[in-house]
Amino acid sequence: MNQAYQVKLDTFEGPLDLLLHLINQYEIDIYDIPVAQITEQYMNYIHAMQHLELNIASEYLVMAATLLAIKSQMLLPKQELEDDTEDYMEDPREELMQRLIEYRKYKEAAETFKEKELEANQIFTRPPVIFESLNIEKTIVQGDISIYDMLGALGRMLERKKWKEPLETRIQKADIPIEQRMDEVLELVKSNKSGISFDQMFTQRTKSHIVVTFMALLELMKINMVTCQQTNHFDTLYVFYTGDEV
Repeated sequence: MNQAYQVKLDTFEGPLDLLLHLINQYEIDIYDIPVAQITEQYMNYIHAMQHLELNIASEYLVMAATLLAIKSQMLLPKQELEDDTEDYMEDPREELMQRLIEYRKYKEAAETFKEKELEANQIFTRPPVIFESLNIEKTIVQGDISIYDMLGALGRMLERKKWKEPLETRIQKADIPIEQRMDEVLELVKSNKSGISFDQMFTQRTKSHIVVTFMALLELMKINMVTCQQTNHFDTLYVFYTGDEV
């Protein structure tokens, strides 16, 4: 197996973060989680990570096993309790629900502190300047797209193009340096002023091409050369050039 494209992304914050992303994306009530649906979507993301040969942290697999166990418990026939019994059948989702609520609480608090830090960084003093000499450029608004949105777009692209079957298995020496692919992606995006759809970035049905293109796109987003935007959940994801023109 070609080891050149095995990568580990620090963008993933953990399985609870992924679950919370899915709950928000599908507008699910955190107090009444449809386990079958959330398990299916969670496994789709795990499969997308595996397709990219990402080094998946063990806690993601533990959460997958937990979800499958809860799903199995939910499928078991419920025993009818006598009216005079004081036994209480605990909802198998209870522990997971409490963990998610607690995680969301800390995540929201962290976001609040982050916003306060950004606001504080904008407060500064400087000597008077002549504003006529300044060249004021239009501020570029970055897209609010997470790594999970990117993985979701990748999974939907593979489904639409019917690339879920095993890809090219013959051993070929066709490794593409990620720097080269970044340049190619950048030129492609720059030539499309109105943006290019995520699917159009992937033109070859080989695992190496898919992986290196995905990583090149993430690297370009990281250095603010491109941005990804999506009008609504599950809509087509578009890539735009945001670098400074020479």
